Amino acid sequence: MLDIRLIRKDRQIIEEKLRRKDPTIDLSNICDLDHKIREDKNRVESLKAQRNDLSQKIGELKRSGQDGSELMAQVSSFADEIDLLDHRIREMEAIFHDELARLPNLPMDNIKISQDPKENECLKEVGKKPEFSFPFKNHVELNEGLQLFDFKRGAKISGSGWPVYRNLGARLEWALIQYMLNIQIKNGFMQWIPPLLVRPDMVYGSGQLPKFEHQQFKINDPDFQLYLIPTAEIPLNALHSDEIIPENDLTLKYVAYTPCFRREAGAAGSQERGLIRMHQFNKVEMFCFAQPEQSEKVFNEMLASAEEVLQGLKLHYRNMLLVTGDMSFAAAKTIDIEVWLPGQNRYYEVSSVSNCSDYQARRSNIRFRRPDGKLDFVHTLNGSGLATSRLMVALLENNQQPDGSILIPEVLQPYLGGLTRLEAQ
Repeated sequence: MLDIRLIRKDRQIIEEKLRRKDPTIDLSNICDLDHKIREDKNRVESLKAQRNDLSQKIGELKRSGQDGSELMAQVSSFADEIDLLDHRIREMEAIFHDELARLPNLPMDNIKISQDPKENECLKEVGKKPEFSFPFKNHVELNEGLQLFDFKRGAKISGSGWPVYRNLGARLEWALIQYMLNIQIKNGFMQWIPPLLVRPDMVYGSGQLPKFEHQQFKINDPDFQLYLIPTAEIPLNALHSDEIIPENDLTLKYVAYTPCFRREAGAAGSQERGLIRMHQFNKVEMFCFAQPEQSEKVFNEMLASAEEVLQGLKLHYRNMLLVTGDMSFAAAKTIDIEVWLPGQNRYYEVSSVSNCSDYQARRSNIRFRRPDGKLDFVHTLNGSGLATSRLMVALLENNQQPDGSILIPEVLQPYLGGLTRLEAQ
């Protein structure tokens, strides 16, 4: 949530920054509503003050035996106008807060202004694309021999976009999750196991509501108004909603493994078959609460922790600094880590590390107290550490052998009982 005082102070600058993300943004209605609400509130306060003065005079007249009926009629008219104004204020405030909540976070000033993801800046590349001396296969074709996943049974159970992992596919997926959690814990992240269903106000706090209502799965139950999480970012952010975190506790570094649920999956072309884009996938999520002056340092630590996962797996990847128009709604700065998938002949994001500044903290009312006693909003940061589905694709496609088997990275072998290779079943 943006601070309305920033908009009041310099609407033109804030509007220009917001349009770096979304060129269609216009603050006219929000500013008009803000002005009318404050104007009506001032009128209400004035009427209440006049009503109090008249009430005192009526009391004095009554005590002296004089007629106060004329003043009482004035008080009654004030009450009617106050009720009318209060009703109008409530209606305007509902619209105002909804429109304010639909404004994205301001991008940092050093982010390239563009709406074209092709202009994202490659900060570095690590490793090299694999070279194959044989006709290589994509992960769906490899799976025909390996039988790690069963897409047909997944579709039978839940519809397309819901994977079933079987046998060594399930074990490899679990090995990846354990490996990633161990890295994040080693790097100082505290592990949590949060709920997968959350209240609407918690989804709002992270910035997913109200604008992205259509992208969320929610349960249709008259007794429960709950949403399935699209990422553990939501419940991890919600852990400290409406709290004042002791300054000495900052930075808080959290990590959680959860399944994630996305409605918009599966909308892309036929080249994104298999595990590339699913309604349900697994992810290890990093989340941090930091003092504003420490958030850039924490951002770099989270990025390094995510990279460590890929470096251990010996996968080729690149870091991309996103342009303003390609960042998420709540982010002020984002670096995507993209891994090379030979079967798709392109890079795919497996981690997105974002600094959300005070945007989520303001929506969730998460603050800390400075030494001088002043309360300030924390900065929140999130990052995949990592998402497993595309990572699984990368492991299979980059480590495939001429006979269709897959070499298992050394760092995963201890989690698989020393298994070094996946072979056709």
